[in-house]
Amino acid sequence: MNQTPSRLLPLLLAIAIFMQMLDATILNTALPKIAEDLHESPLHMQSAIIAYALTLAIMMPLSGFLSDKIGTRRLFLSSLVLFVLGSLLCAASGSLNMLVISRIIQGMGGAMLTPVARLVMMRAYDKSQLFNVMNFAVMPALIGPVLGPVVGGYLVDYASWHWIFLLNIPIGLIGVAFAWKVMPEFKETESHFDGVGFFLFAAAAFCLSAAFEVMSHPNAHLFSLLMAFSGGLALIAYWYHAKKYESPLYGLDLFLVRTFRLGLIGNLVSRLGMSALPFLLPLLLQVAFGYQASTAGWLLTPLALASLVTKSVIKPIMSRFGYRNTLVVNTCLIGLLIMSLALITAQTPLWILIILLSLMGAANSLQFTAMNTITIADLRDNQASSGSSLMGVNQQLSISFGIAIGALLLQTFSTAAIAADDISVAFKISFMIMGLLTMLSAWVFARLHTHDGQNLVHKNQQKNT
Repeated sequence: MNQTPSRLLPLLLAIAIFMQMLDATILNTALPKIAEDLHESPLHMQSAIIAYALTLAIMMPLSGFLSDKIGTRRLFLSSLVLFVLGSLLCAASGSLNMLVISRIIQGMGGAMLTPVARLVMMRAYDKSQLFNVMNFAVMPALIGPVLGPVVGGYLVDYASWHWIFLLNIPIGLIGVAFAWKVMPEFKETESHFDGVGFFLFAAAAFCLSAAFEVMSHPNAHLFSLLMAFSGGLALIAYWYHAKKYESPLYGLDLFLVRTFRLGLIGNLVSRLGMSALPFLLPLLLQVAFGYQASTAGWLLTPLALASLVTKSVIKPIMSRFGYRNTLVVNTCLIGLLIMSLALITAQTPLWILIILLSLMGAANSLQFTAMNTITIADLRDNQASSGSSLMGVNQQLSISFGIAIGALLLQTFSTAAIAADDISVAFKISFMIMGLLTMLSAWVFARLHTHDGQNLVHKNQQKNT
């Protein structure tokens, strides 16, 4: 270690991670009210969420390079300032386009907070201290999704939606002052970055996401096809670049690892439905059923709370049934649970919805843990960092794609004759299709071998004996 870390450093990192995770979820319950103030349809507000998730996906690969180039302290401070500036611009937005631009600025800052925090922890602490420090710092990542929808709902109902973003400003400024005192500076004199690969990869992510986003707009089908075609070309160009370049952004040797390849694809497909749910469900509850934003926020908490509670039983499940069987069955279960939301009506007792969402939260927790661990299980040491980075980017892209597809389905069916007299019909059909789409990933996980992940199970068993 180059310097002794401050005792307050883990608290600073926890605050930064909490801000980023809270902001990723707090907007969902506020969309209908924001749409009303901006004179937009609440069914067309998905771009405000997609812009943030897509910015995270595009900017995350830059975090390691920028940390080495300008130093962790400067990058962290700059990211906090950018996040605060983006939050201020979001609160001042008078149109959807301005809100989307502001969310991109906010995302550029947020994209660096968590990766830089993790990098600082890895460099500042001995391995013997690392587990406890990380455990403390990442706890807010679990709490943020619980508080986000509730806080967002209450701010909308009893203050105004602007406070969703204004809340970040004093917290962010305190973080800046705090970071100025305790954040260590780590730099690498020799750093390498694949700029061409980054540009091609970012172009592919942007174009493919934009293709889904604009598909539902009138007279935009040709542009959507053009975006999809451009995204495909960018992916092909990246493939050829990575084959010839000595140190590409993401080496093609990653895809030679079967479990990584299957885990990455399964991760992307199965998360589509799960990512669309936090966007579709608050809209259903508020637009179709007439619930207040705060009530909708409380009804989303079982998803996050059940996820936290389930963490303690995941290891025994994996040890008993293995990764392949668990993922295949659990993926089908999640798909069925999403489809079951089509049965919910305005007259459905809330306790039934709470039980349903609690089951979904537990299944999601098991799914995320199993998918993430099997994806990186067989990577070599020299592939671990790159593979983990690509998996994180893949997760953000799945959020962007999932929300875009969910919004596309909802907008398409809301204008169809079948939903002319009842908007909830459009939601029901959207839930059915997203559930079926989620279940498709079971076919991907079925390609795993029954013994895949056994080395992880054995390690866990040895730790417990």
